[in-house]
Parts: sequence; structure tokens; C-alpha cells
Amino acid sequence: MAHERILVLDFGGQYNQLIARRVRECSVYCEVKPYTTPISEIKAFSPIGIIFTGGPGSVYAPDSPQADPELFHLGIPILGICYGCQLLAHNLGGRVTAAQRDSAREFGKTETSFDTTCKLFRGLPPQGTSWMSHGDYMEKVPDGFSLVAHSEACPTVAICNESKGFYGVQFHPEVNHTENGTAMIRNFLYEVCGASGDWTMGDYKSTAIEKIRETVGKGKVLLALSGGVDSSVAAALMAEAIGEQLTCVFVDHGLMRLNEGDEVEAAFSKWNLNFVRANVEELFLSKLKGITEPEKKRKLIGEEFIRVFETEAKKIGTVDYLCQGTIYPDVIESGAGNAAVIKSHHNVGGLPDYVDFKEIIEPLRMLFKDEVRQLGRELGLPEYLVMRQPFPGPGLAIRVIGEVTKEKLTTLRFADFIFRDEISKAGLEQTMSQYFAVLTNVQSVGVMGDGRTYDYTLALRSVTTSDFMTADWTRIPYEVLDRISVRIVNEVPHINRIVYDITSKPPSTIEWE
Repeated sequence: MAHERILVLDFGGQYNQLIARRVRECSVYCEVKPYTTPISEIKAFSPIGIIFTGGPGSVYAPDSPQADPELFHLGIPILGICYGCQLLAHNLGGRVTAAQRDSAREFGKTETSFDTTCKLFRGLPPQGTSWMSHGDYMEKVPDGFSLVAHSEACPTVAICNESKGFYGVQFHPEVNHTENGTAMIRNFLYEVCGASGDWTMGDYKSTAIEKIRETVGKGKVLLALSGGVDSSVAAALMAEAIGEQLTCVFVDHGLMRLNEGDEVEAAFSKWNLNFVRANVEELFLSKLKGITEPEKKRKLIGEEFIRVFETEAKKIGTVDYLCQGTIYPDVIESGAGNAAVIKSHHNVGGLPDYVDFKEIIEPLRMLFKDEVRQLGRELGLPEYLVMRQPFPGPGLAIRVIGEVTKEKLTTLRFADFIFRDEISKAGLEQTMSQYFAVLTNVQSVGVMGDGRTYDYTLALRSVTTSDFMTADWTRIPYEVLDRISVRIVNEVPHINRIVYDITSKPPSTIEWE
């Protein structure tokens, strides 16, 4: 079944992924492609609508990204956002110039008035806040276009030519700061493009399974299973499609959180697949002995992971295909400026050369993280795996500051479990993006049972973020922090002091090492 499709043409906008996510959230399939995509490829894609993203350039500059003029003669509705709006005006007879006065430049939240007779704003309030970020100004709009939104500083906040299906907005409807922004995008999809909303995870699952079976045939597939969301969902999907033809190698390096290795194994016991769990904790601990520098830890763990994977893979015999948990943000980012070159066989996560495979299978390649989670639920994965927080490849090794020992790992596991347990009991999981404990190498004096102690300081870390590029520290209620602190110092040996990290990113990073 061919889904209705929206094409998002990227002109260098910082919110390109967010636009695509908003479209998908409205149950319409879309893909992001660079503005240099040939017209022949765009026609072959058969979009029911096209969205031009924002961008840092000025449309009148000689080196600015430009749209192929043929796009405006395809009979396909177009929504231009910010730079994309100015591109519409520039190409269709309007005039865009640099704002001649500071008041005409708009950045941030701006009170805006909308003409609700326009399809884009139909059914929405006539006033609202929109998120602006533009220094250029549409001095003249093209013939045939109407002004359908304005602010105090700018009379040309939105334009439209409804007979042609062309719409342009100077603000960013895709960001949360714009009130009813998603509803505007939905109006473009349904009121203008005539979408029916045929993009669902249930349908994607069926289509993906059919495609996997067609590709693999009777071949064998190897998948390195980390226990993270992406690899777990990829494994579940492949297992549903080809069963025993799939081998999942789970390298349990002993650096997971409490009971995590057992949970991963239990989760995949329901599928008829070859699950290999390599229990190599002692091997990794011996390699980490005496190592304190964070980068050395990371490199050593990464290299040893490959060596163990190599050993286990040799036992399997001939492998026809290699499966990866690549998701759509990886594709968009790695394809910036040249969408055709995204991944090649030589850079598959550092896997050993001897793994002879016909092809890489990436069944999640066109999904965003939230869609991957939805698919996991469709496949019956337990919620603790579907909603598993981002977890670093080196695991707890980089949450133990200094040398990693079995004793320190045991201490950290129980403290981290208590932290997560109390957050869960308080119903706060959905208010934070990532939270964890760090066992510092700082020791301090304490008093327990009328006696002196000299034990470790544990740091708690929680952040809230939409993209993990920047993050704000989470304002956990004091009473919850108090319960966490009391439990940890009472239940976990060798910890006598708790601190809470209140540093955002930047200047800090999310992880400590």
C-alpha cells in the first residue's frame, strides 16, 4: 500500500526534523529531502503537498538556497515556513528585503492576528502567540496573494493564494511556542492537501514485515542487540518477520543497570529467534582495571565489545544480512547536503570486516524515536523497554568516576535503582527526559550510628530536553529528593552524602564522563 506523502524540502532550517515529526503526528507520512533534490525525484515521490523549511539565508542573496521554479507549476500545494515563505514571495513576483528598522525584525514570541477565513487558520482563534525568527521582510507580496495574518510590527506575517494552494507563514508553526501551530499544519494537510490520514504504526508494521520477508528470503540475519530502544524494536520486528533466521547477540558486559540483562533476555524469550547472551562481566572488569581516564574507558569498552561480538558471530556461520537500528534523525543528519550518501558498508559501527553480508537491513530507518516507541508497543515489547531512557554504550563504567570495580558497580546499581524507583512512585517519569545516579570518587566524613564514616558522595542527575543537544536540569520537588536521599544512605552501603546536579547543558554535558 502506498501512503499519502508530504515532502519537506530542507533549506537549512534548524527545525526540519520537527516539521516532519509534526506532519507524522497528524497521521500523514512525510520525508525530509534537501532543496537540491531533482524535480524528477520529487515527481517520482508523488507528494500530495510540499513544505519549504526555514533557513539562515536571505532569499535575495546570490548564494542563497533556491527552489527549482518548476516546483510552482506541478499543481501541488506548497506551505512555506519563514525562509520558505520568503522563497515563495521571491519566486512568484513579490519582493523580499532586509528589514529597514529593528521593529520590523521579529524574534521570539509575538502576538499575531489571523484571518480565519483562510483554510490554514480555519477553526482557530483569531489571535494567538506565534514564534518568530526573521530579519528579512516581505516588502511586496506576489500578485494573486492575500495577507492573512499580521502582527503589530509586520503586516505580512502570512500570505496565501488559495486557488493555487500556496501558503506562506513568517513564523514557525512546528515549535511548541506557537499556539495552535500543529493545528495549522493539520489544516494544511487535511483542508488544503486533502489528506485522509493513512499513516499508522499498525500499518507500518505489516508493510515492514512484508518487505523484510521479501528482502531476506531464506537468508540469515545477524543483529547486535544492546537492549536500547532502537535495537530492541528492530529485533522484535525482525523476529516477527523471519523468526529463527535471526540471531541476536546481546553482549552483557556487566555494566548494565540493576537486573537489566535479565530483563532484556526475558523480553525476547517470547519470540522464536536465536538469542545469544554473552556474559562477559569478568572480562570487561579485568580490562578496565586501573583505568581512570573517561576516553580510555570508552575506547576500551567499544573495542572489547567488537571482539566479543566477533567471537560470538563466528559461532553462527555464514551471515547473509546485517540488521541495524538506524532511525530517521540519523539519516537526516548524515545526509545533510547530500541525501544520497548516508551510510555505506565500511562504517557500520566498527563491526569486523569478516562479517560477510549481502546487505544492511535498517527496518526503522524512516521512523522518529517516538514512532519507534509506538512500533515497539505494536509488537508487544514491555513498557520498560519501550520507554527505556538513553543509556550510554559504555554503561555504568562512565557513571563510576575513576577506576571501575565490581564493588563500586554494585553500590551504584542499587543507588540508581532507588532513585528511579522513587521517581516512578512520585509519578514524575514523564516530566524528565533522562535521570540517573553517578558514583563520584569524592569521599567525605559522615556520621552513622553515632560513629564516624568516610564514604562516597553520590550525585543525582536529571534533565529535561527535546533533542539532547541542549538540556535543562529538572526541578524535582524537595520532598522527593529528600525521600531518595534518606533511602540511599540507609539502604546502600558506602554512601554517606547525596548531591543534586543543577547544571544545564551547556555548559555541562548530560553525562559526567
